[in-house]
Amino acid sequence: MAHTTKKIITTPKAPLPVGPLSQAIIVDRTIYLSGALGVDRTTGNLVAGGAIPETAKALENIAVILQAAGSKIDNVVKCTVLLNDMADFDGVNQEYKKVFTKNYPARTCVQVGKLPRGANVEIEVIAIVGDCIVEHVNVDRSKL
Repeated sequence: MAHTTKKIITTPKAPLPVGPLSQAIIVDRTIYLSGALGVDRTTGNLVAGGAIPETAKALENIAVILQAAGSKIDNVVKCTVLLNDMADFDGVNQEYKKVFTKNYPARTCVQVGKLPRGANVEIEVIAIVGDCIVEHVNVDRSKL
């Protein structure tokens, strides 16, 4: 029987996990990134200022991990944003749109009861390794 390889991705260029988890795992050409917080890797602390700077730092950390895994932000296909307070939604979106500028990934955004380390935002993504071709498909529902 054929086997599938599960590659564990770890890079010191992003904050290292403090719990029993991996920064990312690759299976075939799909990368699964654990939730990223707005943590400064040099201090190990959340960046100051709340949800907006935490979002910018979390997305920066995600980009670094993706690069270590042989991918990039443009290859993200699914993003899950966890917010401590849905009132931060608009500000988080402003930072999000600075990173995801076109061909937006599918996304879920929910408010949760509490995030690790007192964070305001946690973001996880699923991405593809290697080159991706983007095709836009518009379905005419009237013909279904």
